[in-house]
Amino acid sequence: MGDNVEEIKSIDELRKAQAASQMQGGSVPNYNQWAEVLENLQTAGIESTGSYEGDVRLQSQIIDKIENYIQEVQETQRQQELKAENGENTKLDEKTSQDKDQVIKANVANATSSVIMADYMKYYHLF
Repeated sequence: MGDNVEEIKSIDELRKAQAASQMQGGSVPNYNQWAEVLENLQTAGIESTGSYEGDVRLQSQIIDKIENYIQEVQETQRQQELKAENGENTKLDEKTSQDKDQVIKANVANATSSVIMADYMKYYHLF
């Protein structure tokens, strides 16, 4: 297919390129994988890089960021639980701690959609 395969920015453009390639007896390289990556990016509202390699790299970076964020949230929760177990929380601290938990939960919900998390888990289990 050549140059036009490297400038695909959406799943629709990829499907058109695949159809054109099939008419010539060929196929877009990595079509199925790229289509899935493009759908994931599109669902997350993230613009394609225009190339298969770039989109795979971008998705990988997003997954890494989500994984790091989840680890940070879990570590914060562990630290808060340790403080509670050690009796360091007063009534005021417990209220503040609960508020922080709610903020963290809201941030996680707003920062990641269930679709991205499902895709992340699907890819995570592949490795």
